[in-house]
Order: sequence, then structure tokens, then C-alpha cells
Amino acid sequence: MPISIDVPKEKWTGTIREITLGATAAEGGTRTRVVKIGGESTLPFLTFEGAMPNPPVVAIEVQDRYPADWSPILLDVWGDVLKDPASWAKKAEEVGADLIALKLQSAHPELDNTGADHAASTVKAVLAATGIPVIVYGPGQAEKDNLVLVAAAEAAKGERIALGNCEDKNYRTIVAAALANSQLVIGKSPIDVNLAKQLNILISDMRLDLGRVLLDPTTGALGYGIEYCYSVMERLRLAALGGDSMVQQPMICTIGEEAWRAKESKVNQGVPQAWGDWAERGKRWEALTACALLHSGADILVLRHPENVTLVKQTVAALFGH
Repeated sequence: MPISIDVPKEKWTGTIREITLGATAAEGGTRTRVVKIGGESTLPFLTFEGAMPNPPVVAIEVQDRYPADWSPILLDVWGDVLKDPASWAKKAEEVGADLIALKLQSAHPELDNTGADHAASTVKAVLAATGIPVIVYGPGQAEKDNLVLVAAAEAAKGERIALGNCEDKNYRTIVAAALANSQLVIGKSPIDVNLAKQLNILISDMRLDLGRVLLDPTTGALGYGIEYCYSVMERLRLAALGGDSMVQQPMICTIGEEAWRAKESKVNQGVPQAWGDWAERGKRWEALTACALLHSGADILVLRHPENVTLVKQTVAALFGH
């Protein structure tokens, strides 16, 4: 006789907040569709224990200046669209991206040092070129982040964009801009559970609904700290499902930025021949980083290589059994 076995199932008390990016015309925006993330009541892809209503989504990073420091592999595969962020965003949508992650890199004081007007016009151009929701990042320098992200929030009023990054040294300005213009924020903290929770508490204290906050725990690339990054993300998700409301946020990972700064993907000089084809190696380095972090709870994967959009989406579908 066949033996019946009851598979033990974990019973969670918490749920990840469901967050919507983008707003259609009916909601006061101009997006042709919105993107919903979060809502999980179980660990990634363990749907026999709970719900995972919204599959992870893919964003493509777009910069407002030609990324001359990128790997030649990326420069070749994207071509001339890299010279215009609106064209680049349009192409990203065509290759299947769910979101555009626009980085206002030209605003960095050590680069073009552009200001608020340039940021606003770039955001408007990208929004006009694509119908998918948009994330806007500053250049990663606190003072300029404050300046250009406030301008971006105002230029995209009603579009429900996400502003990044909102960190402990500048969260007040970014949160205030989000509150005034009905936007979301990305709370980024060093790879640490307590620091991520503390930042969410500070953001919440400013009366921004945590249903408008994404969590960026900081990402490591394959071979460059991914194990530690994975473990912190896993602990954040365990705490959230265990009932800690201050970390029940969907997570976003800037995978492309990390994976393509690795020597294995960025260069092909002075490396062992056994490493194989450079173009394939670089592409796979990003894809493998992304696929690993899917299992630790990543809800948004920000990539750089266009071919990895399809590859990662196929992986997500396979994990759901489709």
C-alpha cells in the first residue's frame, strides 16, 4: 500500500506589503500599466506554504549620460541608444523590462555636475518615451541626490515613481519630496538587518506610509560577497514573515551595477583562458547573481544586459512551474 506522508509546513504570521509602482491615466498618471510587487506570505517560491501573488520583476538601468566606464560588452550590445536616455528607456521597454531605473549620473559633482533643471527635463523625457513605471536614482552623492531627486519628484508628480536612494544621511529631504508629490522611496542601508529596520522606523516617523517604501539591503555580486548579502536578505524576509512590520517591505537589488564591476565580467585582459568567452561570461555573471538573489527574496532586479531580461523572466516562470 502507498504510504501517505504529511509534509510539515511553516505557518507564518506576517505578510510582505504589496506596493504599486506607476499610475495610469485613471489614477492621475500617464503609465500604460502599473507594476505590483510584494504580497508574499511565504519564503520565495514555497507556494505550498503560502501566497506569492506577484512574481519578481526586472528593471533595466538607464543613465542620463553615456556610460563610458561600462564594460565594452554592454556598450556594444546597446549601441547608440546609450547616448540618449529617452531612446535607451524605449529600447529597454522593447526588450521586456517591467521598469526603468533611471540614474541621474550626470549630476555627480565629479562628472558633469548638472542640476535640478537637467534632472527634471530628463525625467520628463524618459516618462514620455516609455509607458512602464520609472525608478529615479540620484548620482549617489548626498547633497546632489537631495537636489536632483526633489526635482525629479516634482517633474513626475502623479506618476508614482520611486526615489532612490533614501539613506540615513538624507532621508528627511527625500521623504519630504515623496510626501509632497505622492511618490515612493527606496530605503537603502548597509548590509545589516538592524540598520535596515532603523531606517524604516525613521522614514515612518516622518509619516510616510510604509506601503510606499522599498527596501534596498545593498547587493553583493557573484564571488564578491553574495553569500553575506543573501543571508541578510533571508534574515530580513524571515523577520518580516515572523511579524516584524518594520521590515515587511519588498526588496530591490541593483544587480547590474554590482555584477558588472567584477573583474570577471568587466575585462578580458590578464585573465585565464579557462574563463572562456568574455561576452558570455559577463552576461552570465549578472544572470547568476540575479537568479541567486531571487531565492533570498528580491522583488525587483535591476539589470544592465538586455538579454538577461528574458533569461531571468524565464527562470522566474520555471520556479513557479510555468
